[in-house]
Amino acid sequence: MSTINCAGKLVDLSKPHVMGIVNATPDSFYDGGALESDKDVLNQVEKMLNDGATIIDIGGYSSRPDGTDISAEEEIQRVLPVIDLVKKNFPDAMISCDSFRESVISQALKHGIHIVNDISAGKLDAKMLETVGNAGVPYIMMHMRGTPQTMKSQTDYGNLITEINTYFAERLHAARAAGIKDVIIDPGFGFAKTTEQNFELLKKMELLQMLDVPILAGISRKSMIYKTLDITAAESLNGTSALHMTCLEKGAKILRVHDVKEAMQVIQLYQAIQNN
Repeated sequence: MSTINCAGKLVDLSKPHVMGIVNATPDSFYDGGALESDKDVLNQVEKMLNDGATIIDIGGYSSRPDGTDISAEEEIQRVLPVIDLVKKNFPDAMISCDSFRESVISQALKHGIHIVNDISAGKLDAKMLETVGNAGVPYIMMHMRGTPQTMKSQTDYGNLITEINTYFAERLHAARAAGIKDVIIDPGFGFAKTTEQNFELLKKMELLQMLDVPILAGISRKSMIYKTLDITAAESLNGTSALHMTCLEKGAKILRVHDVKEAMQVIQLYQAIQNN
């Protein structure tokens, strides 16, 4: 559980890592449309790597609630140039691609990504698990219900944590059957969950450790923070840092973030607590 193999590089997950978000989308909830040129992309990635990010996560489909649905072709046209740009300028960078479409991932794999990040855990594309298994790359699977367009109406749970654990147990079995060796789970904050359910999930997230796979937490600047504090996503960095500490205390090994420097500071403080 403590290491994953990314293109021959072993990533030690006995200590926490940071994944930096690069959105090649015009409509993401926080920074949509912020990257307008190659220079913008390179500046952002360089800063993230210098600030301590282990992984750069590139996505071309906004999965925010009520986000615009786009074709696979458009998604491919968004992500491949960014992947190529990052690989050319930062050849040692570890790159993940955020997509639930096998057609996008198969192209991204040909362009040299190291990790697949799938919000649907293979449920929105029947070919996904086989493709990832054949590629031999780590797979991040998230918990959600429905699609980004329908998930807000699918928040009725009997027991939230039990149902998430059951979901992951089933998806882990399917992933293993497809030959996927390294799996990371993402409990899916903000996906088919109310604000109250998001906080319940955070409070009880350590119960997901019984699955014995690394946990990724994607909580950065999400609505559970800014709606609770009655502020905007742009004003949510302080709240994000506060909840990142809780994520680490509850067992998260990867923080998926917009603000790498601040997340690394949280990790440094967390480790100072653990070492004493």
